[in-house]
Amino acid sequence: MKKRGAIRKKSGVVPNRQAILRLLKQQGPSDSETLAAQLDISAMAVRQHLYALHTQRLVTYQEEQRPIGRPAKMWCRTPAAESHFPDAHAGLSVNLLNAAEQTFGQEGVRRLVTRCAKQQIADYRSRILARAPLQARLGALISIRNEEGFMAEVQRQRDGSFLLIENHCPISAAANVCPKLCDAEMEVFRAILGEGVTIERAEHIVAGARRCVYRIRTGEP
Repeated sequence: MKKRGAIRKKSGVVPNRQAILRLLKQQGPSDSETLAAQLDISAMAVRQHLYALHTQRLVTYQEEQRPIGRPAKMWCRTPAAESHFPDAHAGLSVNLLNAAEQTFGQEGVRRLVTRCAKQQIADYRSRILARAPLQARLGALISIRNEEGFMAEVQRQRDGSFLLIENHCPISAAANVCPKLCDAEMEVFRAILGEGVTIERAEHIVAGARRCVYRIRTGEP
């Protein structure tokens, strides 16, 4: 019981409010009614949680005009809310990258990132069937990425392509210092999804987007 109390105090956000932050991170700006339907609680309860989060400066809002009635408040996270999501030891990662560059230079950092990517590819290949259909491979990849804290999902598009969406980047602090990490991520995806698959980055957290999105196309039916 004491341990639970310590965790609550550290996060400063009760479970329903953490769930609201997670939804806002996954889907972007939302009104209280939409959030209430997704959480299966009343809109009034959601508004109370939102105002509490607003007091903590974890969310903000903009008013959106509606055809009927008063403008609706569209809520979204503030940058301060990022501290409530996994960061994969951001400070340590940044310090290690800086130390590697100072010790081995840019080429040393490149070799380090390349080696880590190769290990990641080997780990992923041990869990993803190379001959499985693309959608099955994507499903397995999403499962792994979620274990790593990326809040990932895949969406099939009308033209047959897929969007691989990562709503959170637990290594964003390190990626801001070392963009090679993002390049390596693309190489990992290409290696895992195989030949005949085209991957393009459509949105990028490091570039200021809310999420990272990859458009994936293939000649498979």
